Amino acid sequence: MNATATGALLLCRADPETVRPLAHLLREPLLLTRAGQGWSVLVPEGKPWRTDGAGETAEPVDRVLGGWATALAVGSTWPVLALWWDADRAGYTLAAGFRRPVGYVWLADGTPAGEDEAMRTFAARLGLDPVLDVQALERLTRPDPDANGETRLRGLLAALTATGVTLPAGLTPGESADRLRGVAGVQPGVERVEWAGWRDAVRVELDAVESGRMGPWLRGPRARALAAAQLTAGVPLLLWGARRRSGGWAAAGALLLAQGALGLAYERARARRPAAGER
Repeated sequence: MNATATGALLLCRADPETVRPLAHLLREPLLLTRAGQGWSVLVPEGKPWRTDGAGETAEPVDRVLGGWATALAVGSTWPVLALWWDADRAGYTLAAGFRRPVGYVWLADGTPAGEDEAMRTFAARLGLDPVLDVQALERLTRPDPDANGETRLRGLLAALTATGVTLPAGLTPGESADRLRGVAGVQPGVERVEWAGWRDAVRVELDAVESGRMGPWLRGPRARALAAAQLTAGVPLLLWGARRRSGGWAAAGALLLAQGALGLAYERARARRPAAGER
């Protein structure tokens, strides 16, 4: 691994058209493209983990990506896997719904620095084979003088090929953020996801809900309860992230608030339509 390279990838177990509405709400410039059957990958265009112009230390790349993964996962029905690496470490964070994220870390030279149980939880949440795939993952937690952090992440991705993951050539753990951005930008069908304000975010979100297979079911007591839960969880998470100056966790709180508010508005709008048709 290049000692100066810092980079990150967000793998989402959903098609790009499903990922796009939520990715907009992260309020970060991202490139979105396919990553195999039923998977998409988001590549950051910027480098929010770098120091700013005032020389203040930015958040570590793992914390930034962990917050983004959590923000996407709590507003969706599909898991999000953040892969990250820098000069000292490499690792992943898997977020799925409201469950506690799970992750693992290796030092840059490949030395394991996580808990073995994380790999078993990782396999269970992604529906991997409890014997063969878990054995492959557990090998990544054992000492190996020939494996560095980049090799460990590649081994992790190899275990995911059974789920349909196929990263485009060049989107490789260990590459710099600039290299990843350049490779993603030339992929067929790549989309640029950029924040365009709350009005467009609402429109994109409602369009996605209307066209999705879950659209007809997002109304009634269950929808109201889910939206209320998102609002209740989003406020303290947003405040906690702001207090700790954690952009990733603040984004998770903001996304929860947005999802809850949109859920209530959508359910209310849907509830009015039959009455309008009866007039």
